[in-house]
Amino acid sequence: MGVGTVWVHVEPAPGGVASISEELLAAARRFGERVEAVCAGGDPDAVSAAAGEHGASALRHLERPDEALVGPLLATSLAEALAAADDPPAVILAATTYDGRDVAGRLSARLDIPVVTNVTELAVSNGALVGIEPIFGGTTNVHTRFAGTDGPQIFLIRPKSFQAEPTGGPPAQLVDLPAADCGASGAARVTGSHAEQSTGPKLDEAAVVISGGRGLGEAGKYEMIEQLAGLLGGAAGASRAIVDAGWVPYSQQVGQTGKVVKPDVYIACGISGATQHLVGMKNSRNIVAVNKDPEAPIFGVADLGIVGDVHKVLPRLIETLQSRG
Repeated sequence: MGVGTVWVHVEPAPGGVASISEELLAAARRFGERVEAVCAGGDPDAVSAAAGEHGASALRHLERPDEALVGPLLATSLAEALAAADDPPAVILAATTYDGRDVAGRLSARLDIPVVTNVTELAVSNGALVGIEPIFGGTTNVHTRFAGTDGPQIFLIRPKSFQAEPTGGPPAQLVDLPAADCGASGAARVTGSHAEQSTGPKLDEAAVVISGGRGLGEAGKYEMIEQLAGLLGGAAGASRAIVDAGWVPYSQQVGQTGKVVKPDVYIACGISGATQHLVGMKNSRNIVAVNKDPEAPIFGVADLGIVGDVHKVLPRLIETLQSRG
């Protein structure tokens, strides 16, 4: 049973849209009678092609005032433009990302409507969309739906909660959103931007992720994680413990307060398996754990467990891979 029209906030990326936007479009198709994408900035032709490929029939696009990454906050402009629409949808889906949360929060304030956050699954009950969110570190799920709310129902979806499934559809019909008066909030401006430099696949998109934890002993030993990731063509991750200790940057943290990953292979090295970390990786297709403590919780979710010292296991693994060229 459909819940009416669903708008999906999509985030532009080189050549199309971000992977999380493709996941949200797949979720919207499951529950919406009509799916439309909404977006600020980016190449409208590339965004409409990607949105249509993943099932959107239309793209409501707010053009960036200039191509430089400076100027008004796009989230402010987009939220005002969407709030002023004379044909609001039944549901708005956005991602639990910086941009998604910004747009959803501003829409919430503008329309006086709450937001259901941290959603990992959606369902329909009595004709209404229900958000399912983990609480208490992922040990319990709660089901939340809107009651007595006039206006769109806004849900923030966590990455990797849905599988992106292209439909092969034509480009979404492009609808230009008129700029709206943002009032005092429009005074905030971006004066500059910095793109983080990195090599190899992105952590939340990699097919192979190798993560290190406190069991590595010291910051310098994290080099083994990066070396192994390079040999396997994967990305290097980390537990919150070593991020908090300053060994690696926050951008590499896997867990409830970091990145959610869903690779084909996840290798946890020296990670005990606290609930906070498991929430971010437990849906990986194959999980390998290396830990010298046979009672470590990480073995409870592992498909393959190696009870051993990471300082002995990882060098041997690296040596073997190097010998194979």
